[in-house]
Amino acid sequence: MAEDRLFIVFLAVAVVVLLARALAGRLRMPDAILLVLLGMAAGFVPALPAVVVPPEVVLLGFLPPLLYHAAFFTAPREARAEAVPIFTLAFGLTTVTTVAVAATVHALLPDVGWAAALAFGAAVSPTDPVAATAVLQRLGAPPRMVTILEGESLINDGAALTIFMIAVEALGTDFGVGHGVARVAQIVLGGVAYGLVVGVVVRRVRRWITDPVSQIIVSLATPYLAFVPADHFGASGVLATVTAGFFIGTRGEGVLQPASRLVGSMFWRILAFLLESALFVLLGLEIRGFLREPGGQTWGLVAAAAVAVSAVVIGVRVLWQLGNRPLARLVPGGLRSQQGVGWRQRLVIGFGGMRGAITLAIALSLPTVVGDERGLLVLLAALVVLVTLVGQAPLLPFLLRRLGLVQPDRRRAESMLARRAGLQAALARLAELAEDEDVDEQTAEAFRQMLELRLERVRYFLDQQDKEDVEDAEEGAARRRPPSSRRVRGELVKAQRAKLRTLYRNGRIGAETLREIGRELDFEDPLNVQRPRP
Repeated sequence: MAEDRLFIVFLAVAVVVLLARALAGRLRMPDAILLVLLGMAAGFVPALPAVVVPPEVVLLGFLPPLLYHAAFFTAPREARAEAVPIFTLAFGLTTVTTVAVAATVHALLPDVGWAAALAFGAAVSPTDPVAATAVLQRLGAPPRMVTILEGESLINDGAALTIFMIAVEALGTDFGVGHGVARVAQIVLGGVAYGLVVGVVVRRVRRWITDPVSQIIVSLATPYLAFVPADHFGASGVLATVTAGFFIGTRGEGVLQPASRLVGSMFWRILAFLLESALFVLLGLEIRGFLREPGGQTWGLVAAAAVAVSAVVIGVRVLWQLGNRPLARLVPGGLRSQQGVGWRQRLVIGFGGMRGAITLAIALSLPTVVGDERGLLVLLAALVVLVTLVGQAPLLPFLLRRLGLVQPDRRRAESMLARRAGLQAALARLAELAEDEDVDEQTAEAFRQMLELRLERVRYFLDQQDKEDVEDAEEGAARRRPPSSRRVRGELVKAQRAKLRTLYRNGRIGAETLREIGRELDFEDPLNVQRPRP
């Protein structure tokens, strides 16, 4: 029965997710690598049913929330600073990779037409930075590399899917150059414009919602409100979703209360992880059918095509990164953007272009009009994901260490410096409240002791000294906190948050540090539910 099959599939997804999480911690590997291996291994379990995922289910069910999540958590200041390398990678490299892969597939598999080959090239051209950035951040690599990889991945999704939409349309109709240019303009401009409208409207609506559950419901509906109408009217649902997510995420000041930020952030992290995990498992269950009859081709030809496409995907990216300096001269601010990014950084960025959930989602959304080759192309896409994730990601730590780009204490030092500045700002604000007699001396003294102990602990961290006694003393001070101190605590948290934003605007700390300490302040903020602003 269909219900039994559905239950077994859900159970398989849950088992794979739990196994991946458990093994990732033990093996110190990114979750994405284990999800690929376990998801594909699940497809060979005889008890599990074969699955055929309709393309529209993948396109509408998985892509909107994944794209919205990535866009919402984009670091705006860093993205602006690295705009030139991000855009050259997202548009230039994506286009070159698409054409190179399409030419390779068409040469090796002549039965695959040019339109289908271009659609496949668009599927494997966007990168998934999850595995690469997990390794880079754990080893303390320069933050510019992480920013470029994340920013590129966000924009190249839209570029790749625009090419994908054009190629899919060309499968069933005659497609002239003029019509293609007009459709690109309609897809891009229409998607961005509609995404901005959705972003503005949703942001205004969310300002008046104080209930965290309602905030989550609105945030979950937002990517579909952006994607579905835009796609229905011929614009890019991907660009609309990315634009709306980026607009709301970078202009959320005063929109979300601390409780909503905490619950919403956790909800979206879990949802994105589950969706990516489900994609890997569903692909593993569907790929079993492709393996029995790989598009009528011999296994030798399929293996050769997989190796060739993977080599093109990796090689084109590395060559682009190492040789794009002349191209940078043609872009305003291009040479200035490359200052401080030497060949070692460019090599790591080039080698860090793994493929992941987005590639799988696009490949699985290939329409049935492609014909018998659809299964073969989905299989090739899965093999490219497997080669880039399992083959490249484990080599990144070795490459970083070999090139001397490992800075394990950088993130901790940046975080401690931000905490020290925030605590000093809170102490200054407490002194102002005591001087204006807005707080009684006993309450002020209790908070002063707590903040000074925290400040001392931060100094111990910076000096690499033991902090256990300080933590015990801090807990004792917290237990002596007067019950009437709610408003004072809110003022101190507000002062720390303002100092944190100032440090970020001035470039003293990065977006990861901003979010990390911001979450800690949300936990401390007593004003978890505020009145909506008039």
